[in-house]
Amino acid sequence: MRIAIGGFQHETNTFAPSKADYAAFAQSDSWPALQSGPALLTAFTGMNVPVAGFIAAATKAGHTLKPLVWCSATPSAHVTEDAFERIAAMTLDALEGSAPIDAVYLDLHGAMVTEHLDDGEGELLARVRAAIGTDIPLVASLDLHANVTPQMVAEADALIGYRTYPHVDMAETGARAAAHLDSIFAGLPRQAKAMRKLDYLIPLTSQCTLIEPAQHLYAHLAKIEGQMRGNGRVSSASFTTGFPPVDIADCGPTVIAYADTQAAADDAADALAAEVAAAEPRFREKLWSAREAVAYAIANADGGHGPIVLADTQDNPGAGGNGDTIGILAELIAQGAPRAALGVLYDPESAGAAAQAGEGAQVRLALGAKTGGAPDEKPIDAEFEVVRITDGEFLATGPFYGGSRMSLGVTARLRIGGVEVVVASRKAQCADREMLRHTGLEPANLAILVVKSSVHFRADFGPLAREVLVVESPGPNIADLSKLPYKRLRKGIRVMPMGAGFGG
Repeated sequence: MRIAIGGFQHETNTFAPSKADYAAFAQSDSWPALQSGPALLTAFTGMNVPVAGFIAAATKAGHTLKPLVWCSATPSAHVTEDAFERIAAMTLDALEGSAPIDAVYLDLHGAMVTEHLDDGEGELLARVRAAIGTDIPLVASLDLHANVTPQMVAEADALIGYRTYPHVDMAETGARAAAHLDSIFAGLPRQAKAMRKLDYLIPLTSQCTLIEPAQHLYAHLAKIEGQMRGNGRVSSASFTTGFPPVDIADCGPTVIAYADTQAAADDAADALAAEVAAAEPRFREKLWSAREAVAYAIANADGGHGPIVLADTQDNPGAGGNGDTIGILAELIAQGAPRAALGVLYDPESAGAAAQAGEGAQVRLALGAKTGGAPDEKPIDAEFEVVRITDGEFLATGPFYGGSRMSLGVTARLRIGGVEVVVASRKAQCADREMLRHTGLEPANLAILVVKSSVHFRADFGPLAREVLVVESPGPNIADLSKLPYKRLRKGIRVMPMGAGFGG
């Protein structure tokens, strides 16, 4: 069959300090730059991204792939209207030029909010559907953090969500989307759909599928898919935990089921939604202050092999943070932390000044706190030793970023006392050991490691960690959702598990 493929990835934090313009999608960062034409079919080989898994599976099945446009940008505040409209137009133009086709696959996130649209993916799917008509199958893969909307479900024949966080199954999800399309080509009847929105938000750090209750819920989901329920077979089931720092009515967890009959789809969705509802009390976890987390880590730093890892979740670039707040770093310095490191701090100005000074030099810097991610913070004004300078180009090897050629720009490894800092010129969530190792810093040898990440770091750093502490240090990705100034959530949804209902 002839399948048009593309993707438009953005995870929007409506409380974040900076927006995603067209340039943010055009450049490479943790993932490749914007791709179009034949290059799209080869740019992702070996990478853990949905489009790579789809291309591999569809090619193996003998299909002809028609490339549209694929792009992503680091999570941030709203996608600009200009960026959305330009990329959507490019996608639709390429789709028109791909005719005739038998199906469309899109690699989407599911939590895109633009300057002019609450539901970026729903609008894109609607435009694609209008272009191809009702008879051509339209399938999309979604991030586990998708805030799924009724429009998204209505426009697509199937939405296939990730099942792991850290997202080690992104390529696998693309392959599952290809398998679903193969079932349609083989005569699968048009599937009935059932969607259930849950009535509470789940903090990002609680959504990790390596721990309970998410671990149990996704095991249960896998058992539902393929079951006969009453008079129909369930062809696909997804549970998206939602991306909570998004002030729109459709924010929050969603269950989606597809089956041969409406009764079977409803039964599967109801069963899974009941499991998610029952798990609500277990989605709360301890948050540490920067001061207490650093003090605890210092006191226990020599308690065994491997570092104590502090997750700087509120400044996670993978959730809209700019990666330059200095709350935990300031505590490490003030408390004299030994064998400690932080990665990756976003500060192009300081990285450039360190590079100009050269390796081995002492350089006075105003480090971090430049983008307004934590308005009350000021840069750390101090003298740092320049340990290493790199171009920020390296191959990621961990389960999350693995296979991606990362591009952090000019990168500096700095030292002050017993604390080291990896400072980059481009934002990226610290979720791969090579982000530190390419500067000569070996994470396994540290006593304390601070990562600007919420959960993805667990895939590569988790096996090293003696303990993981989730730290509530300043940043725009607020961990305690009750502290966010929501205004537009749907009435009654609980802003934290077991918490008060919104607007009630």
